[in-house]
Amino acid sequence: MIIKLLQSLLLTLPLFWLGCSNNEMKGRPPMQAEVGVYTLSAQSVTLTRELAGRTKATLSSEIRPQVGGIIQARLFEEGSLVKKGAVLYQIEPSSYQAAYDEAKAALKNAEATLESTRLKSERYADLVKMDGVSKQDAEDVKASYLQAVASVEEKTAALQSARINLDYTKIKAPISGRIGTSSVSVGALVSASQTNALATIRTLDPIYVDLTQSSTQLLKLRALLAQQGVKQGSTTMSLKLEDGSRYSHNGELQFQEIAVDESTGSVTLRATFPNPEGLLLPGMYVRGVLDEAINQTAILVPQQGIQRDPKGNATAQIVTSENKVETRIVLTDRAMGDKWLVSSGLNAGDRVIVEGTNKARIGDSVKVVDVTETLGKAK
Repeated sequence: MIIKLLQSLLLTLPLFWLGCSNNEMKGRPPMQAEVGVYTLSAQSVTLTRELAGRTKATLSSEIRPQVGGIIQARLFEEGSLVKKGAVLYQIEPSSYQAAYDEAKAALKNAEATLESTRLKSERYADLVKMDGVSKQDAEDVKASYLQAVASVEEKTAALQSARINLDYTKIKAPISGRIGTSSVSVGALVSASQTNALATIRTLDPIYVDLTQSSTQLLKLRALLAQQGVKQGSTTMSLKLEDGSRYSHNGELQFQEIAVDESTGSVTLRATFPNPEGLLLPGMYVRGVLDEAINQTAILVPQQGIQRDPKGNATAQIVTSENKVETRIVLTDRAMGDKWLVSSGLNAGDRVIVEGTNKARIGDSVKVVDVTETLGKAK
């Protein structure tokens, strides 16, 4: 009898404790999830854009002969710097010197003839007044004098032409810069009408950087600059080289092309960079970093605070003033370091959940821990 009583007590005791436990849980408030929030604030940030481009010499000149002949000497080192006016090649000048000497002698002969006819014309002019010669003879002598004047002018022009051709036997640098390889050697025959350049000189300091920007990006930038709190950025640019390193000198944006390339849908921007060390060579692929705008009221959100819903929309969970969770669809403009620049959907003062997002559901009351200082402000 006693044994049966003990067995009954043992069976009913767990039920008794279970009932007490359920009553206690019903009386307690639900547990609140703890989340870390980042409080948004309006900041002034510089919006940069990387544009691909290539370097180009500021000046480029192909050297071609203006008279024909045999190359007598090459007077420069390939790859060296040459100054404007320096003699690069010497063409055999003997035939041009002879032509110059001949034109010079012909001019002297014409000048002598001119002097003789001038004196004769003056005498005949005096004699015709005294009826010492006929008027016809005086006019003929005057005509001879005028022909002599024209002959001197003709011979002067011929001498000048011969002098120019003689000077052209010295092929000179039209610009200062670095000269490339020579396509001819001493003894080569060149002509004034040849298409092949003897060499090319390029001015590399400063150097141009031609960048391409899509017309879509250009339209977005104009729309951005039309917004309140956004102003035009600086024209100063930095440069990234092909190996990813940053070029040590900053450049200056010069102009933007006024037409869109129909084949690529892009616009060309030209910047000028100093190149004292000669590191930049024409044709190099580079990336220009341009400060295109300054957003004085930018909203930056840590990247862990932005998720995607099943439709692909960017969303953020925020905590309301009542410490309840709310979801908003946002529009992200671009990534800036470890944060997203949000153009709509969030405002300064909003508290975005960045830690414990998987613990919170829409409408839940949560316990808030501010981690704004821990994550830091945007730089």
